[in-house]
Amino acid sequence: MTSDNRLVVCLVGLAVWILLSSLDDLFIALVAIFPKGRRRCRWPTAAEAVRVPERRIAILVPLWEEHRVIGRMLERNLAAIQYANYDFFAGAYRNDTLTCAAVAEAARRSSRVHLALVPHSGPTSKGDCLNAIFDCLLEYEAANGVRFEVIVIHDAEDVVAPESLRIVNWFSRDYQMVQIPVLPLPTGLAEMTHGVYCDEFAEYQLKDIPARQRLGGFLPSNGVGTGFDRNALERLAATRGGRIFDPACLTEDYENGFRLHALGCRQIFVPLRLPASAPVATREYFPRRLRAAIRQRSRWVAGIVLQGWQHHGWRAPLRQLYFFWRDRKGLVGNLLSPFANLLFLGWLAGWRGFGGTPAWAARLCSATLSLSLIHFLIRTTLSARVYGWRFAAGVLPRMFWANLLNCAATISALRQFAAARLCGRALAWRKTDHKYPACRTPGQGRLGELLVRMRAISLEDLHAALGTCPPGMRLGEHLLDLRKLKEEQLYQALSAQAGLELGVPDGGEVVRAATRALPADTIRRFSVLPYRVDFGQLHLLTPEVPSPRMTRELAALCPLDLRFRLVRPKEFERLCKQYLA
Repeated sequence: MTSDNRLVVCLVGLAVWILLSSLDDLFIALVAIFPKGRRRCRWPTAAEAVRVPERRIAILVPLWEEHRVIGRMLERNLAAIQYANYDFFAGAYRNDTLTCAAVAEAARRSSRVHLALVPHSGPTSKGDCLNAIFDCLLEYEAANGVRFEVIVIHDAEDVVAPESLRIVNWFSRDYQMVQIPVLPLPTGLAEMTHGVYCDEFAEYQLKDIPARQRLGGFLPSNGVGTGFDRNALERLAATRGGRIFDPACLTEDYENGFRLHALGCRQIFVPLRLPASAPVATREYFPRRLRAAIRQRSRWVAGIVLQGWQHHGWRAPLRQLYFFWRDRKGLVGNLLSPFANLLFLGWLAGWRGFGGTPAWAARLCSATLSLSLIHFLIRTTLSARVYGWRFAAGVLPRMFWANLLNCAATISALRQFAAARLCGRALAWRKTDHKYPACRTPGQGRLGELLVRMRAISLEDLHAALGTCPPGMRLGEHLLDLRKLKEEQLYQALSAQAGLELGVPDGGEVVRAATRALPADTIRRFSVLPYRVDFGQLHLLTPEVPSPRMTRELAALCPLDLRFRLVRPKEFERLCKQYLA
């Protein structure tokens, strides 16, 4: 066989695979666009969500070396969540002393936060950590005579949507598993790796999961923002020795989604809602560097594809076999995609090896190219719906980058899985390092809307203030001038909006040496006062909600993570006089 013939054989084989996969993706897109006349799931109105009695909700947060972010995560979400009947159970291993101390500090500040101490050294696996947290929850229930009816899972990097617990509470009356959408926080066009997550999650949340739900497939949990009915989890635990999560599974969220569906539990993915302000979803930063992204994605491939195949094979009802195929086809597709990219670029360059391709093979390649173009247009449109057309302009180069990223992750997953099987050991939990937003993120709501929800002002006062607010003046300052609002109420709203702790720290928290951690001119320029250093963080007092520019410039001066605390202007002046010469 000549080299040209070998090229044609490889080209045709690759084209057949791409054609089958692309037709599969096109079918899912058509189901998402034309939902076969089924009733679409609708969000409850704000009034409906408030009227429903609040079930008691426990939020479980598994941790390993998260001391840099967990304090800010808890502060921000405690301030933002619009729900009353909930508690956080943050699980830390006994040998992770910094994370234990950070959670204990948050628990000292809020009675809603509880340190769930994992009794053995870590890290083990996320599922094992969650099981230990659940055991601590049971002890808390026994000691306090309460029972949590809904269990919600979150990670240390999550920005929880203020309405999410109300939405989970609403749907959990009829469904045993409720999935709130998950979306990466927006980043710049230059961040190709994180941009891949943005594109893929926009497509996944707007197309793949809704279509999967309409076709009756099992709903894989996104790992965070998932609410489980307590009784359903106990039924699941009864099937595997009392453990609600499989400690040996790298993707315990996917595994539980499949097993709950097999038990006959009803599942729902709450459709992504895109209001003018920001999507209603759990937001977070995914890995922004290549190595970290490969590390995370290799865990996904190893857990969903390889462990899923190992544990379940292809033993499932016919309808679920189709979704096994969709979840596992990336094992082949990820490895072939970079070669498809090279052949496509060679064709564009007019490589002579394509000159001898038979007409039928050329038509086959043209069909696959047309389907790939349709997929590109769909992904671009969905990415633009969430992140805007300017960001979506980078979808094409990010698709090529995603193919390389997924190929590297698949090779890494295969190597890890093979090594574990040969050595007879379990796959290790390859945890991702997390970053938490240092300033306000989208989704906390506008200040005026928040003041109305807090009943600090009436809707009529808000409309009147918006109509008379002078150009360049902030709404809060204008409301203070009109005497429609007290300064205390304004700062409570600003604190909730930005997810910042509010109020003057106790005298014992202020370390005089720390107040000189920044140059004096920087303190004056940005109106910030450092007051404590711990857990690799610099704590600062400020009378203003920190802007992104202010945060970037301060971060350039200090190698520590920045953590802000909001105080009123007079309090800030008093503290500066007290601690600064």
